[in-house]
Amino acid sequence: MNGVRHITSREHPLFRKLLRLQHSARKRRDESLALLDGVHLLQACLASGHVPELLIVSESGRQHPEIDRLLIHADQALKETDSLMLSDALFSRISPVKTPVGILALIHIPQYTFTADSRQCDFCILLEDIQDPGNLGSILRSAAAAGVKAVYLSSGCADSWSPKTLRAGMGAHFSLRIHENTDLVQVARQFDGNVVATALDNAGNLYRTDLQGAVMFVFGNEGGGVSRALLDVTHQRVMIPMPGGAESLNVAAAAAICLFEKVRQESSAV
Repeated sequence: MNGVRHITSREHPLFRKLLRLQHSARKRRDESLALLDGVHLLQACLASGHVPELLIVSESGRQHPEIDRLLIHADQALKETDSLMLSDALFSRISPVKTPVGILALIHIPQYTFTADSRQCDFCILLEDIQDPGNLGSILRSAAAAGVKAVYLSSGCADSWSPKTLRAGMGAHFSLRIHENTDLVQVARQFDGNVVATALDNAGNLYRTDLQGAVMFVFGNEGGGVSRALLDVTHQRVMIPMPGGAESLNVAAAAAICLFEKVRQESSAV
């Protein structure tokens, strides 16, 4: 790492910038920057080949054995990265958790070229107006685990790079091509594989639906589900059998079931 700078005033311009980034989705979007909290997210970032712009460590965090091991093992990858030391009091103001470990990383949000070509993206998902960042992060985590390649989010979705979404995603962000503020109807129309939406009406049984080959799943808003406009451009609607009688599942749970049913079918066909 490059030399360590120390900031002791909350009026310092860099500290104020970090504080705004942590609390403002608009600031993150405008500057294409986000903050990663904790060792696990930083490890996931480095493992994917992304290099942080800045490391921020608290005074007590620098003495934390796990942080010390990470900095030693990642020394080569971080050789061009600036680092910043904050007092514990200042660090706690920008950390999104009550008991921070003591390390944050400032990163450029990855940007990807749009493609709905199934030859390049044969397993992807569309997310329409997912409101809860915890749900969004959980879906991203399941998607990464299932082998999804790209995720397309409507403009009404929660911020995918917010602290809560990042925590729930557990590093999944760095295994996926995430496209925010996209026209989902256009993406679905351009996809030449099978576009499958979860729905409660006029829907087939998920477990009797052929999900092999190129598939794009569509998951909708927690309360309203998938919009009519988006349903109209899908090829199939599916529902998850619920013998227990519940009306519906949490969208993150439904997404995980659907994604891993495709994984099961693909594995059974081998």
